Amino acid sequence: MDSKLYNRTRVKYRIRKKVSGTNQKPRLSVFRSNKEIYCQLIDDVNGVTLASSSSKGLKIDGNKVTVAAEVGKLLASKAKSVGINTVVFDRGGYLYHGRVKSLADGAREGGLIF
Repeated sequence: MDSKLYNRTRVKYRIRKKVSGTNQKPRLSVFRSNKEIYCQLIDDVNGVTLASSSSKGLKIDGNKVTVAAEVGKLLASKAKSVGINTVVFDRGGYLYHGRVKSLADGAREGGLIF
């Protein structure tokens, strides 16, 4: 039972016990696959996704870290159009390093407050 996925799931649930999003301050959830990176702004009280962004449709040259930063900036612009300024960051069990950190920095650069 000591697989990477099992350990990440345990960390993910431990984070989710403490982090919850509301309509005023949604949760910025991150999912990272081998090829792409996805993020959503989630209102946990109502169970609604307010905005989302991913690298799936983007045509950006560069490595995965720079693409993740652009996804963060894109999510920040979508959040601004919906009227959201502050968020709670949920790293989804991943280490705050590399693509996850780059996405968070891009979102901050786009104007979101963590």
